[in-house]
Amino acid sequence: MILYFSGTGNSKYVAEQIAKITSDEIISINNKLKNNDTSDVLVDDRLIFVVPTYAWRIPRIVRDWIMKTNFKGSKNTWFVMTCGGEIGNAEKYNKQLCNKKGFIYMGSVGIVMPENYIAMFNSPKDDEIEEIFSQADKEIKNITEVFVRNKQFPTPCNSLQDKVMSGPVNMLFYPMFVKAKDFYADDKCINCGKCVKVCPLNNIEIKNNKPVWNNNCTHCMACISYCPTSAIEYGKKTVSKKRYTCNK
Repeated sequence: MILYFSGTGNSKYVAEQIAKITSDEIISINNKLKNNDTSDVLVDDRLIFVVPTYAWRIPRIVRDWIMKTNFKGSKNTWFVMTCGGEIGNAEKYNKQLCNKKGFIYMGSVGIVMPENYIAMFNSPKDDEIEEIFSQADKEIKNITEVFVRNKQFPTPCNSLQDKVMSGPVNMLFYPMFVKAKDFYADDKCINCGKCVKVCPLNNIEIKNNKPVWNNNCTHCMACISYCPTSAIEYGKKTVSKKRYTCNK
Protein backbone atom coordinates (compact mmCIF):
# COMPACT_ATOMS: atom_id res chain seq x y z
CA MET A 1 0.00 0.00 0.00
CA ILE A 2 1.19 3.49 -0.90
CA LEU A 3 -0.04 6.52 1.02
CA TYR A 4 0.96 9.91 -0.31
CA PHE A 5 0.63 13.54 0.61
CA SER A 6 1.22 16.08 -2.14
CA GLY A 7 0.92 19.84 -2.41
CA THR A 8 1.67 20.48 -6.08
CA GLY A 9 1.84 16.94 -7.43
CA ASN A 10 5.46 15.81 -7.01
CA SER A 11 4.80 13.15 -4.38
CA LYS A 12 1.62 12.05 -6.15
CA TYR A 13 3.64 11.50 -9.31
CA VAL A 14 6.28 9.46 -7.49
CA ALA A 15 3.61 7.37 -5.76
CA GLU A 16 1.92 6.64 -9.08
CA GLN A 17 5.18 5.64 -10.73
CA ILE A 18 5.99 3.23 -7.91
CA ALA A 19 2.49 1.75 -8.09
CA LYS A 20 2.86 1.10 -11.83
CA ILE A 21 5.63 -1.37 -11.00
CA THR A 22 4.48 -2.78 -7.66
CA SER A 23 0.72 -2.74 -8.34
CA ASP A 24 0.20 -1.38 -4.83
CA GLU A 25 -3.03 0.34 -3.90
CA ILE A 26 -2.68 4.13 -3.61
CA ILE A 27 -4.40 6.24 -0.96
CA SER A 28 -4.34 10.04 -0.83
CA ILE A 29 -3.52 11.42 2.61
CA ASN A 30 -4.76 14.77 1.28
CA ASN A 31 -8.26 13.35 1.04
CA LYS A 32 -7.95 11.76 4.46
CA LEU A 33 -6.96 15.09 5.99
CA LYS A 34 -9.62 17.06 4.13
CA ASN A 35 -12.31 14.70 5.38
CA ASN A 36 -10.84 14.38 8.88
CA ASP A 37 -10.65 10.65 8.22
CA THR A 38 -8.58 8.62 10.69
CA SER A 39 -10.43 5.36 10.15
CA ASP A 40 -8.47 2.09 10.14
CA VAL A 41 -6.16 1.45 7.18
CA LEU A 42 -5.75 -2.17 6.09
CA VAL A 43 -2.22 -2.77 4.78
CA ASP A 44 -1.41 -5.68 2.50
CA ASP A 45 2.24 -6.54 1.67
CA ARG A 46 3.96 -3.29 2.64
CA LEU A 47 3.44 0.27 3.80
CA ILE A 48 5.06 3.01 1.72
CA PHE A 49 4.70 6.68 2.62
CA VAL A 50 5.49 9.09 -0.23
CA VAL A 51 5.61 12.63 1.10
CA PRO A 52 7.36 15.97 0.52
CA THR A 53 10.21 17.15 2.70
CA TYR A 54 9.35 20.09 4.94
CA ALA A 55 12.46 21.53 6.58
CA TRP A 56 14.29 18.20 6.30
CA ARG A 57 11.53 16.02 7.80
CA ILE A 58 8.13 14.68 6.75
CA PRO A 59 5.33 17.25 7.13
CA ARG A 60 3.99 17.53 10.67
CA ILE A 61 0.42 17.15 9.47
CA VAL A 62 1.35 13.79 7.94
CA ARG A 63 3.16 12.70 11.09
CA ASP A 64 0.15 13.67 13.21
CA TRP A 65 -2.29 11.88 10.90
CA ILE A 66 -0.19 8.71 11.06
CA MET A 67 -0.16 8.89 14.85
CA LYS A 68 -3.96 9.20 14.99
CA THR A 69 -4.63 6.40 12.49
CA ASN A 70 -4.68 2.67 13.17
CA PHE A 71 -2.89 0.51 10.59
CA LYS A 72 -3.72 -3.17 10.37
CA GLY A 73 -1.68 -5.75 8.49
CA SER A 74 1.94 -5.64 7.35
CA LYS A 75 4.22 -3.47 9.46
CA ASN A 76 7.15 -3.16 7.01
CA THR A 77 7.36 0.59 6.41
CA TRP A 78 9.37 2.72 3.99
CA PHE A 79 9.50 6.49 3.54
CA VAL A 80 10.05 8.08 0.11
CA MET A 81 10.55 11.82 0.49
CA THR A 82 10.43 14.20 -2.45
CA CYS A 83 12.73 17.17 -1.96
CA GLY A 84 14.38 20.12 -3.64
CA GLY A 85 17.83 18.97 -2.63
CA GLU A 86 18.15 16.62 0.35
CA ILE A 87 16.27 15.14 3.30
CA GLY A 88 18.89 15.78 5.97
CA ASN A 89 18.59 13.56 9.03
CA ALA A 90 14.93 12.72 8.42
CA GLU A 91 15.67 9.05 9.01
CA LYS A 92 16.09 9.62 12.76
CA TYR A 93 12.58 11.02 13.09
CA ASN A 94 10.98 8.54 10.70
CA LYS A 95 12.48 5.73 12.76
CA GLN A 96 11.12 7.30 15.95
CA LEU A 97 7.68 7.50 14.38
CA CYS A 98 7.84 3.84 13.41
CA ASN A 99 8.82 2.87 16.94
CA LYS A 100 5.82 4.75 18.34
CA LYS A 101 3.44 3.08 15.86
CA GLY A 102 4.89 -0.41 16.11
CA PHE A 103 6.01 -0.34 12.45
CA ILE A 104 9.09 -2.17 11.22
CA TYR A 105 11.30 0.62 9.89
CA MET A 106 12.70 -0.23 6.45
CA GLY A 107 14.43 3.05 5.66
CA SER A 108 14.06 6.48 4.10
CA VAL A 109 15.15 7.79 0.73
CA GLY A 110 15.00 11.18 -0.97
CA ILE A 111 13.92 11.80 -4.55
CA VAL A 112 14.87 15.22 -5.93
CA MET A 113 11.91 16.85 -7.68
CA PRO A 114 11.25 20.38 -8.99
CA GLU A 115 11.18 23.03 -6.26
CA ASN A 116 7.69 24.30 -5.44
CA TYR A 117 8.20 26.25 -2.20
CA ILE A 118 7.99 29.66 -3.83
CA ALA A 119 7.40 31.37 -0.50
CA MET A 120 11.16 31.00 -0.11
CA PHE A 121 12.73 29.67 -3.33
CA ASN A 122 12.33 29.89 -7.11
CA SER A 123 10.84 27.14 -9.25
CA PRO A 124 13.19 25.78 -11.93
CA LYS A 125 12.98 26.61 -15.62
CA ASP A 126 11.20 24.24 -17.99
CA ASP A 127 14.39 22.64 -19.34
CA GLU A 128 15.64 22.12 -15.79
CA ILE A 129 12.35 20.50 -14.84
CA GLU A 130 12.67 17.98 -17.65
CA GLU A 131 16.17 17.05 -16.53
CA ILE A 132 15.03 16.66 -12.92
CA PHE A 133 12.21 14.33 -13.98
CA SER A 134 14.57 12.31 -16.15
CA GLN A 135 16.84 11.66 -13.20
CA ALA A 136 13.94 11.11 -10.80
CA ASP A 137 12.42 8.44 -13.04
CA LYS A 138 15.70 6.50 -12.91
CA GLU A 139 15.84 6.75 -9.12
CA ILE A 140 12.20 5.72 -8.76
CA LYS A 141 12.86 2.59 -10.81
CA ASN A 142 15.86 1.74 -8.63
CA ILE A 143 14.10 2.16 -5.30
CA THR A 144 11.11 0.16 -6.48
CA GLU A 145 13.37 -2.89 -6.60
CA VAL A 146 13.85 -2.45 -2.86
CA PHE A 147 10.11 -2.77 -2.23
CA VAL A 148 9.67 -5.73 -4.56
CA ARG A 149 12.51 -7.60 -2.84
CA ASN A 150 11.37 -6.53 0.63
CA LYS A 151 14.78 -5.03 1.38
CA GLN A 152 15.81 -2.07 3.50
CA PHE A 153 17.17 1.19 2.14
CA PRO A 154 20.85 1.69 2.99
CA THR A 155 21.46 3.69 6.16
CA PRO A 156 22.68 7.17 5.17
CA CYS A 157 25.78 8.81 6.59
CA ASN A 158 24.41 12.00 8.07
CA SER A 159 26.66 15.00 8.64
CA LEU A 160 26.45 17.46 11.51
CA GLN A 161 24.71 19.86 9.11
CA ASP A 162 22.05 17.22 8.34
CA LYS A 163 21.40 16.78 12.05
CA VAL A 164 21.13 20.53 12.60
CA MET A 165 18.77 21.03 9.64
CA SER A 166 16.39 18.23 10.66
CA GLY A 167 16.69 19.15 14.34
CA PRO A 168 16.87 22.80 15.49
CA VAL A 169 16.16 24.29 12.05
CA ASN A 170 13.02 22.19 11.63
CA MET A 171 11.82 23.23 15.06
CA LEU A 172 12.25 26.90 14.16
CA PHE A 173 10.79 26.58 10.67
CA TYR A 174 7.16 26.12 11.68
CA PRO A 175 6.73 28.99 14.16
CA MET A 176 8.84 31.38 12.08
CA PHE A 177 7.71 30.65 8.53
CA VAL A 178 4.59 28.46 8.32
CA LYS A 179 1.90 31.11 8.55
CA ALA A 180 -1.09 31.89 6.37
CA LYS A 181 -1.50 35.59 7.16
CA ASP A 182 0.54 36.75 4.13
CA PHE A 183 -1.59 34.93 1.55
CA TYR A 184 -3.97 37.10 -0.42
CA ALA A 185 -5.74 37.19 -3.79
CA ASP A 186 -5.36 40.22 -6.05
CA ASP A 187 -7.71 41.59 -8.71
CA LYS A 188 -7.00 38.69 -11.07
CA CYS A 189 -9.09 36.44 -8.81
CA ILE A 190 -12.13 35.05 -10.65
CA ASN A 191 -13.75 33.48 -7.58
CA CYS A 192 -13.44 29.98 -9.05
CA GLY A 193 -12.93 28.29 -5.67
CA LYS A 194 -9.98 26.20 -6.86
CA CYS A 195 -7.92 27.22 -3.83
CA VAL A 196 -10.67 26.08 -1.48
CA LYS A 197 -10.90 22.73 -3.23
CA VAL A 198 -7.17 21.92 -3.25
CA CYS A 199 -6.43 22.98 0.34
CA PRO A 200 -5.95 19.73 2.29
CA LEU A 201 -6.69 21.39 5.63
CA ASN A 202 -9.88 23.26 4.68
CA ASN A 203 -8.08 26.44 5.65
CA ILE A 204 -9.54 28.66 2.91
CA GLU A 205 -13.04 30.05 2.57
CA ILE A 206 -14.64 32.52 0.19
CA LYS A 207 -15.81 35.82 1.64
CA ASN A 208 -17.03 38.71 -0.49
CA ASN A 209 -15.98 36.82 -3.62
CA LYS A 210 -12.36 36.48 -2.49
CA PRO A 211 -10.50 33.67 -0.69
CA VAL A 212 -9.64 34.21 2.95
CA TRP A 213 -7.03 32.17 4.78
CA ASN A 214 -7.48 30.99 8.35
CA ASN A 215 -4.74 29.83 10.71
CA ASN A 216 -4.48 26.11 9.89
CA CYS A 217 -1.88 26.15 7.11
CA THR A 218 0.98 23.79 6.30
CA HIS A 219 2.52 25.79 3.41
CA CYS A 220 1.95 23.04 0.86
CA MET A 221 1.68 25.76 -1.83
CA ALA A 222 -1.32 24.08 -3.46
CA CYS A 223 -3.51 27.19 -3.38
CA ILE A 224 -0.98 29.56 -4.87
CA SER A 225 0.34 27.05 -7.42
CA TYR A 226 -2.99 25.77 -8.77
CA CYS A 227 -4.65 29.18 -9.06
CA PRO A 228 -5.62 29.38 -12.77
CA THR A 229 -5.04 33.14 -13.00
CA SER A 230 -2.00 33.40 -10.68
CA ALA A 231 -4.05 35.72 -8.51
CA ILE A 232 -2.71 34.44 -5.20
CA GLU A 233 0.46 35.89 -3.67
CA TYR A 234 2.36 35.33 -0.46
CA GLY A 235 3.25 38.84 0.60
CA LYS A 236 5.90 40.23 -1.73
CA LYS A 237 7.89 37.00 -1.78
CA THR A 238 6.05 35.39 -4.68
CA VAL A 239 5.38 38.40 -6.91
CA SER A 240 6.48 37.64 -10.49
CA LYS A 241 7.67 34.17 -9.52
CA LYS A 242 6.87 31.20 -11.70
CA ARG A 243 4.28 28.80 -10.28
CA TYR A 244 4.97 25.10 -10.46
CA THR A 245 2.67 22.09 -10.53
CA CYS A 246 3.50 18.60 -11.69
CA ASN A 247 1.78 18.04 -15.03
CA LYS A 248 3.27 14.65 -15.83
